[in-house]
Amino acid sequence: MAQEDSRTKPLSRSEREALVKDKAGWVITVLAALLAVNTLLSGANSSKILNNTIEANNTWAFYQAKSIKQTLAEMALDDAKRVRDSRKTNELTAKIERYENEPKEGKKALMAKARSLEADREIAKQRSPFYTYAGSLFQIAIVLLTASILAVNDRLFKASLVVGAVGAIIMSQGVWLWLPI
Repeated sequence: MAQEDSRTKPLSRSEREALVKDKAGWVITVLAALLAVNTLLSGANSSKILNNTIEANNTWAFYQAKSIKQTLAEMALDDAKRVRDSRKTNELTAKIERYENEPKEGKKALMAKARSLEADREIAKQRSPFYTYAGSLFQIAIVLLTASILAVNDRLFKASLVVGAVGAIIMSQGVWLWLPI
């Protein structure tokens, strides 16, 4: 019997290309899906920033209108006290109290609502750059995968895996803000 050669024959370019294409095809699919999810989250986050900014501005405008009305009522109260009109004094005192403490639409409630909206907006703003960076890294990883197929280069394939993994980690930071950065 003939002894088999212990050395294996190197793969031809077309065989190597087939191996790279098979691996890269699946990875491109996963990275494209991650890119799509990242884009969706990024868009929702941008909308939240915009909507919270508008809502906070509207709430502060309503607060300011209440403050102006309260100031006018306080001026009228001073006049009522000066002329000793107890009925008008009692009405204006109740009105001023209502402007300050009315549920949902009093100045204290409006201030709390506006500050809450601003806090939510700030959290969304913290997430925003991570989505941007992750999206860019996913795109770069896809380009590297494509180049690895064209060049039949396993190093480019491995580099794309690293870049994609870093993109996934950065995207997770945008979703959960798990690192205090």
